[in-house]
Amino acid sequence: MCELERTVMDTTVNLLRMAVTRLPPDVENALRESRRKETNDVAKKQLDAILTNIDLAKKEETPMCQDTGIQMFYLKVGCNFPILNKLPEIMKEAVKSATEIIPLRPNAVNPFTRENSGDNTGENMPYIDWEVIDGEVLDLTALPKGFGSEMMSALTMLTPGEGIKGLKKFVVDTVIKAGARPCPPILLGIGVGGGADGVLRLARKAFLRPIDKRHENPEVKKLEEELLRLVNETGIGPMGLGGKTTALGVNIEYGYTHTAALPVSVIVQCWCARKASARIWPDEKVEYLTHRGGR
Repeated sequence: MCELERTVMDTTVNLLRMAVTRLPPDVENALRESRRKETNDVAKKQLDAILTNIDLAKKEETPMCQDTGIQMFYLKVGCNFPILNKLPEIMKEAVKSATEIIPLRPNAVNPFTRENSGDNTGENMPYIDWEVIDGEVLDLTALPKGFGSEMMSALTMLTPGEGIKGLKKFVVDTVIKAGARPCPPILLGIGVGGGADGVLRLARKAFLRPIDKRHENPEVKKLEEELLRLVNETGIGPMGLGGKTTALGVNIEYGYTHTAALPVSVIVQCWCARKASARIWPDEKVEYLTHRGGR
């Protein structure tokens, strides 16, 4: 293994460690602001427990949730990055290493036999989403995704006639159906457009944008804000016990679609919205983007 390969592997392991032990600032800040604004005593206690857990995870450098999820990576990589073709294998080896040393709970199983690989890898696991761009720099995001919330995700193929009104209803109905099961306060990634597979990919990629950064399209920005308000008006609240905050954020990504359809997907994320990002140069320089200083 060359020095650059070792740098990418070590950085990947470090990103997984940071992701499962420390929330990104946008999510932690949203939780603390929710606690400040909450008036429901039961909701206050739930948020206090969450915040205490966050502080302990930082202090002890242990995972903040027992479900350390399935391991997902988002790569924006320059076409001239020297070891581009070796990245999938490096990601897999990094997951194996992280499973042992952090540790991560082994969650990856064969869907037919339910046999656990024991190291969070297997067929098409970890999941890797690629975007090849100009240049020679690698931007790498680790996104461990817990499945209590993942199981509440949903996809629908609306007709154009159902329009934005139908989209809003689908999102709110999905949240109400989920109730307490995804451990609210939740985050929602919403995809609109594309095809059945593409719309889910859009919803997942919506989580890459901080929840305190609205979409640059004014109409999408307005819809994000309205959906956040509507979801919080359900009163489901922290851990489903009532309160002002059912969702911390709603992020939407969209793509053009067929004239006959309006695909919409919702991917649900629990309050433990883990991710960590870094930028790696060919000379082995590393800059941590979500957790400054690599901690």
